Amino acid sequence: MMACVSPIWEKSKRWYKAHPSLINVLALIVSLYLFIFSLELMGVSLKMFGKEFARSLIQMTTKPVVGLLIGILSTSIVQSSSSTTSIVVGMVAGGILETSSAIPIIMGANIGTSVTNILASLPQINRSHEFNRAFSAAIVHDFFNVLAVLVLFPIQITTNFLGRIATLMGEAFQHVGGLTFLSPVKAVTKPVVHLLIKGIGIHPSILLILSLLLLLFALKGMVGTLKVLVVQKAEMWFDTILFKTALRAFLVGLLLTVMVQSSSITTSLMVPMAGAGILALEQIFPYTVGANIGTTVTAILAALFTGNLAAIVVAFSHLIFNISGMIIWWPLKGVPIFLARKFSQYSIRNKMIPVAYIIIAFFIVPLLGIYFLR
Repeated sequence: MMACVSPIWEKSKRWYKAHPSLINVLALIVSLYLFIFSLELMGVSLKMFGKEFARSLIQMTTKPVVGLLIGILSTSIVQSSSSTTSIVVGMVAGGILETSSAIPIIMGANIGTSVTNILASLPQINRSHEFNRAFSAAIVHDFFNVLAVLVLFPIQITTNFLGRIATLMGEAFQHVGGLTFLSPVKAVTKPVVHLLIKGIGIHPSILLILSLLLLLFALKGMVGTLKVLVVQKAEMWFDTILFKTALRAFLVGLLLTVMVQSSSITTSLMVPMAGAGILALEQIFPYTVGANIGTTVTAILAALFTGNLAAIVVAFSHLIFNISGMIIWWPLKGVPIFLARKFSQYSIRNKMIPVAYIIIAFFIVPLLGIYFLR
């Protein structure tokens, strides 16, 4: 028996030495699938914990600031701005929520959605140089959205410019009709997630722990294979093709997010690549902005499908908000990039800083704000 195994083992070793790139590409594909699968599983488990809680939160909104904080908290809980916007669009369409109350929630959802890619950077926390690059790539998304809200939220409160422009667009597109779009990523991950849930049962705690373990395993595999592939010209491929210019990176982020229907997954994919040193922060910023625009498409199509003007207005206001943020901060991109880089450098001094930031910024501050302001 051992005599038979030995020649097979020797042949496998020779084949691997002859085709190292192919093996690493296959390993990267497997790691990438597990990474996306773990994010999908994490989202499903968190929705089991918090989707109804998020719905209850949204119904509480009475003031614009409370709506903004509810958007941050509810999206942080379910880890999906698409889920939050879908709930909001449905509630507006059902007459439960006013358009003026819905728009601040949408703005807050933009901030809350960035928690996923920040979490995706944490497994690299014990490797300072990798974590510095990964964390800055993750948190630049958050800083961009926060800066956009700081500028646009006061303007929205005083002028309702998002509602006005979105109403004009909604009236023009109301009778166009919507489309259903099948995400290829969800098509290959959702059935396995459902199969796993069927086997384990409705146990969100177990599913969440399993998703985190898979995330750690997948990230380790991705970073390891990416480092090898960088040596084999992968870095040149990214630089010369996908991320050669800011416009090209923006389009990659936009189109990829439309395909996977999740800016959280799209932006999280770049975190290990940044950690491996393949992509610079300056390349990831326009990609992130593109992902922000791309994430609005699903809600717009869903709203158009309902034909409800108020729901369409809410969906278009999300698009206009993200475009407005891009118009302001793309020329001033040095600000969010500088903030992300400095905060990341500060965070590697103490491993508790990024963890504390997630807990305080995405959960404690919104909870306290909602409690005292409502």
